[in-house]
Amino acid sequence: MIQTSITPAAGKRLIARSILKHTAIKAALESGTIVVIAGTTNGYVAEELLTAYGYDNEFSRKRFFRGITLPPNYKITDSGRLSDESRFPGDLIIQKGAIIKGKTIFDVVDELREGDVILKGANAVDLTHKQAGVLIGDTKGGTIVAALQAVYGRRVRLILPVGLEKRVTTDLNIIASLLNTPGAHGARMLPVTGEVITELEAIMMITGASAELVAAGGVCGAEGAVWLAISGTPEQEEAVKEILAEIRDEPNFTL
Repeated sequence: MIQTSITPAAGKRLIARSILKHTAIKAALESGTIVVIAGTTNGYVAEELLTAYGYDNEFSRKRFFRGITLPPNYKITDSGRLSDESRFPGDLIIQKGAIIKGKTIFDVVDELREGDVILKGANAVDLTHKQAGVLIGDTKGGTIVAALQAVYGRRVRLILPVGLEKRVTTDLNIIASLLNTPGAHGARMLPVTGEVITELEAIMMITGASAELVAAGGVCGAEGAVWLAISGTPEQEEAVKEILAEIRDEPNFTL
């Protein structure tokens, strides 16, 4: 058995690497459409996809998100905005092997069909029920509601890459009832059923080994880190060591 700690940044990289192994992703790259909805974890996913298939060396994760959580004392800009919104590149859309630049899920959702794939990040994950929760600030439900039109209307596959640091223990439906109560303030929440991929699933997808969350926490940049116990055959554990060596020094996310 291998025990290891993984920072949130390394976890994002690990999850992104595992997406490359997904059979639905491989199939959609050849003959369908993949929509990677902008988000911090999905920025790593987009980066890995583009690098692995040689599509684009100009991609940057710097503005590949719509909303993020920052420390209370984090200085952004004098105007109080993260940056010029014109720098938002749009979601990553790969259609039959070609990059469709400057568009978003809203532009292509009506064209998506069974066999296509949407990747959407999340803000909470219930490990017991394999369910993710998405915080909503938009009055029309944002990108997740747009995506669900295709998921439930046309059986488009929904993959939810989400790090273990976002785990919650309360049923997401109870959390949603609390946050969505009329008269409440702040973000709302939508519990979403899809294929949740955390670091645990990522380890299995890449190496075949099984991983368990056994502890968590850290300081000096390791805040949010998780401790995993990973077991497998000697060959699988050797593969685990290799992937851990590749992602271990992933720098923390910065703007």
